[in-house]
Amino acid sequence: MSPSLALQYLLPQKTLSRIVRAATRWTWGPWKNFLIARVVKRYRVDMSEAAQHDPFAYPNFNAFFTRALKPGARHAGGGEAAVLCPADGRISQAGRIQEGRILQAKGRDFSVTELLTDEEDAALYRSGHFVTVYLSPRDYHRVHMPMDGELIETVHVPGKLFSVAPKPVARIPDLFARNERLICHFDGARGPFVVALVGAMLVSGIRTVWSGQEVPPYAAHVVRSDWRGRSVRLARFAEMGRFEMGSTVILLLPPSCLLRPGLLPEMPVRVGQRLGHFAEDF
Repeated sequence: MSPSLALQYLLPQKTLSRIVRAATRWTWGPWKNFLIARVVKRYRVDMSEAAQHDPFAYPNFNAFFTRALKPGARHAGGGEAAVLCPADGRISQAGRIQEGRILQAKGRDFSVTELLTDEEDAALYRSGHFVTVYLSPRDYHRVHMPMDGELIETVHVPGKLFSVAPKPVARIPDLFARNERLICHFDGARGPFVVALVGAMLVSGIRTVWSGQEVPPYAAHVVRSDWRGRSVRLARFAEMGRFEMGSTVILLLPPSCLLRPGLLPEMPVRVGQRLGHFAEDF
């Protein structure tokens, strides 16, 4: 095991994330401008797409990191029947779920049951499809709806905070099923689907549009929240949540959804890009 990978196991992941959370909300100008400048330069962040294009106009680093885009910067593609990409970033993996297992990286997979922590929920996707999108520090960090849906349940799962960068994903077994995460179950016109927001090293928060701050607090046990009958309906392409620092989104789709060809690892994607469609719509 490499020294950098060993550190993933040894570092106090949640303590570091709490420190980062405080640091990214400090409004002292020299500090927040230093952090913003480092990220803009190192990751070549395209500020021309942002609603506020001056990176130093944001009150703190977190506001910069979760910045909104200007109107028209993203579009819903593929027609009304298309399943849309929920986030900017790169494809980590995508494809069919094989006998209830999701490909994490070459030679590594994990089970839908481990991800969702529920066998009955997992059975809906045993032979379905998945798309995993990795958000790097340069990306737009708001997550959007892949299709119209009514929120049925959220499940906050406790866990580790391993980095979700490509190297750890390739080397740490069951990483996405081990990290802290918020599972969002939706019911759509074509059946159920899941948008899972996976936390990671130094990710200091996950927010949703229906209840605000979800993480932290970090969970001590699985927390289920029933949203049935509470009329939380979100339109296709609408914002559903955001990461306060980068991470990963995993989209689970039923067997009747067909992914479009060419969704290969490291392929860049954007919110609203067509990922696939349902067979009955064509």
